Amino acid sequence: MTATTSRATEREAAEVRRPGFFRRLWDRWPVKLAVLIIVIAWLIPTIGLLVSSFREPNLVSTTGWWTANIFDSAEWTLANYEDVLTSEGFGNAFLNSIAVAVPATVIPITIAAFAAYAFSWMEFRGRQIMFVVVVGLLVVPLQMALIPILKLYSQGAMIGGVTVFPDLDLNGTYMAVWLAHTGFGLPLATYLLRNYIGQLPASTIESAQIDGADHFTIFRKLIVPLSVPALASFAIFQFLWVWNDFLVALVFLGGTRDVRVLTQALAELNGTRGEAWHLLTSGAFLTMVLPLTVFFALQRYFVRGLTAGSVKG
Repeated sequence: MTATTSRATEREAAEVRRPGFFRRLWDRWPVKLAVLIIVIAWLIPTIGLLVSSFREPNLVSTTGWWTANIFDSAEWTLANYEDVLTSEGFGNAFLNSIAVAVPATVIPITIAAFAAYAFSWMEFRGRQIMFVVVVGLLVVPLQMALIPILKLYSQGAMIGGVTVFPDLDLNGTYMAVWLAHTGFGLPLATYLLRNYIGQLPASTIESAQIDGADHFTIFRKLIVPLSVPALASFAIFQFLWVWNDFLVALVFLGGTRDVRVLTQALAELNGTRGEAWHLLTSGAFLTMVLPLTVFFALQRYFVRGLTAGSVKG
């Protein structure tokens, strides 16, 4: 018994002496420290924004948020939030943002999921070339494409006297923004979902094919349920991007009160001369409510889906 214990102790000591043990032990701390620094770096301005949103405007302009006295009731007020909620058109802008963000998230994910399945499990000529072209679209700058797309919506497109895209008069409509966000989001969505779907067990797909299932049945009953982590991960990215977008909505929707989104309404809270800038803090927190809800509702899929979809093999 003593000899066995002695050998076990020697093995443990040898394991400890191995360079890999110390390397693994050391590698954990830099990662944790880096994550902690990132969390603190994000929390400090967020806390400052939250504190400022509840302070009196004159105190915000003269003192820093870190000097606030939590026990002094004279420093705190809900008037900033009341002014934002009662401002003309802010509630309508919130509904407009939902009308833009939800379809602009669902449409590209749906199309990208079909495309990712085709690139992964369907054999057709030019498959690899088409996938390379899709990935190459990731380098197209958003700003460079806005004016051509705007002209396409308002004038259509003709090549050699042949109409290749009709004049649908889409400017100022939700459809224009949906299509724009779909086009800008599809390359990344297709790339991530293709890598994820391509890693699914081939035996599962082959078994379904042997049982007589067609591609649509396989996609609907196997691929979609197995790809929920990847779909949810990209849904977070796409929703946050569309919800926080200002430029695309301004270009294709315009800035009228009937169709403006929340980011436009938030910018207009500042006033024409910046006299109401103190309302931006409370308005910013109101715009964060829905994105935070979406993120925390889907965050359990975030790391697993994004990591699996970003590396092939």
